[in-house]
Amino acid sequence: MKLPIFQADAFASSLFKGNPAAVVPLTEWLPDLIMQQIALENNLSETAFFIAEEDHFHIRWFTPKAEVNLCGHATLATAHVLFNELNFEGDILQFNSRSGLLTVRKTEDKLQLDFPADIVQPMEINPAFTDALGIEATATFKGRTDYLLLFESEEVIQQIKPNFHLLKQTDARGIMVTAVGRKNDFVSRFFAPGVGVDEDPVTGSAHTTLVPFWAARLHKTEMTALQLSERGGQLWCTLIGDRVLIAGKAITYLRGEIEI
Repeated sequence: MKLPIFQADAFASSLFKGNPAAVVPLTEWLPDLIMQQIALENNLSETAFFIAEEDHFHIRWFTPKAEVNLCGHATLATAHVLFNELNFEGDILQFNSRSGLLTVRKTEDKLQLDFPADIVQPMEINPAFTDALGIEATATFKGRTDYLLLFESEEVIQQIKPNFHLLKQTDARGIMVTAVGRKNDFVSRFFAPGVGVDEDPVTGSAHTTLVPFWAARLHKTEMTALQLSERGGQLWCTLIGDRVLIAGKAITYLRGEIEI
């Protein structure tokens, strides 16, 4: 069986920036094991698979180790592929997913994700996180699946050097570290060694947590965000009620075919 495959850099306006994701269009679902093996073979933080369903699409996301409930950058990459490679007509895409109905809109030169907001709750500072990151957070919070650790400055976020072996021993699916930005409203990094991604270059799903968190602290609903990975990524974010709008750019890196 031959399948088309695309790879796009999401949250980037030029190649080799942002977060690369593989996108595999399907006419029907493959067995879960096969999709997981394809994701492992791709060895990217996420591979998205999608099928058409009446007037919308159904999307699923796999890291090299596990299927996940939500992935922003791979959804952005999928929308980019549909609009720019597969000639989807219209300005709005809707995806059915494990996290409900997701919408992607064309907005000028960007694509805007419409995702459910994730509200965090305060937690006691976890010594295991301190040991793994080499520095104690100012405060710790927990969302639906991931932890948010607050630090005092952008410089601190840049300097964190995680011990991924120790981080993997914690109960965290993912850990986002964040602080107020110098030129952007806030900055972050995201670590998820438990699902096979030591550091994710740009994490759309993390911003469903970060945006309402920073909106409450900064008293504003429109913000710019920068993820401080080696590749880096720029996001334009808006909080509207219980929804988070995350806009970014994407660019195609690869068009090809896989055989299974």
